[in-house]
Amino acid sequence: MARFATLLLLPVLIESVLSISFFLPVNSRKCLREEIHKDVLVTGEYEISDQSNTKTNLKITDSSGHILYSKESATKGKFAFTTEDYDMFEVCFESKSPMGTGRIPDQLLNLDMKHGVEAKNYEEIAKVEKLKPLEVELRRLEDLSESIVNDFAYMKRREEEMRDTNESTNTRVLYFSIFSMCCLIGLATWQVFYLRRFFKAKKLIE
Repeated sequence: MARFATLLLLPVLIESVLSISFFLPVNSRKCLREEIHKDVLVTGEYEISDQSNTKTNLKITDSSGHILYSKESATKGKFAFTTEDYDMFEVCFESKSPMGTGRIPDQLLNLDMKHGVEAKNYEEIAKVEKLKPLEVELRRLEDLSESIVNDFAYMKRREEEMRDTNESTNTRVLYFSIFSMCCLIGLATWQVFYLRRFFKAKKLIE
């Protein structure tokens, strides 16, 4: 029973759900950023309070500047896209008004983003594939298990990359230290011979 309860809690602990509300001042821009893995479905739903003489634009871009979703004069809607690579994604809301600032109240924005297992519509999948409730839950747990395995595989790759970077850095530091010691030893030897010749020239030593 305890194991089954743990399985039910895993979606809450593992999958990411971003639900946020905030106020957007007139003629301003606010952005939210999030890192998402490769080949992950991302869905979102937004709602912006109506404000006269104010236009709010929504744009979602990746770190390369590619536009994944764009909507001018956004008020309420949904969006969805699938990531092609592990990247940082930015969701930006920009408010514009010819009336200027200070005259119009701030707009209230509600944003609900999901990705991974939480973003999939299992009710629709059940209707299309004619699955029973238990089969739907098994499909969901299967997708969740695959997501966890992919996360661990990614963490392992990052750990290997960090280990290789550390080993490479340590090797470079070792070589640099050896080179520095050789330079110091060579400089000290040169100084000894130079001072010895100098003192001999001044006939201070034999």
